[in-house]
Amino acid sequence: MKERKPYTTKNRSEILDYLKKNCSSTISAADIKRHLEEKEISVNTTTIYRFLDKLCAENIIIKYSDVNSDKAVYQYAGEQGNCREHLHLKCIKCGKVMHLDCGFMDELRKHIMAEHHFQLQCSGDLLHGLCEECTKNSDL
Repeated sequence: MKERKPYTTKNRSEILDYLKKNCSSTISAADIKRHLEEKEISVNTTTIYRFLDKLCAENIIIKYSDVNSDKAVYQYAGEQGNCREHLHLKCIKCGKVMHLDCGFMDELRKHIMAEHHFQLQCSGDLLHGLCEECTKNSDL
């Protein structure tokens, strides 16, 4: 049986491009809807969620729970989908998301397995705090 190519529409390309351009922050479905409306592209909200679910299943984006609401937010993880292997840091002031993709993650993973007999799964995990820039501009 012949393998089907993924079905790509202008709307899907626009959504993916928007997520890529905003990869250092989390994006909600409402943000995507607003972006598409600004470009005069009409897309049903259900279609947006369906495509986001597909991108999550393909490990192209990561779905997080937004700490400020009960809604989900998304971040572009890359075509390789390696964001599932490390934690992310999110600034509670500016919303910037940074990848904790360094040797520390290997050390942490090994420690947790050796000392606590627990296999760490980092998919969708965020540590919240203040980024360097917001810390400098803060009255803390």
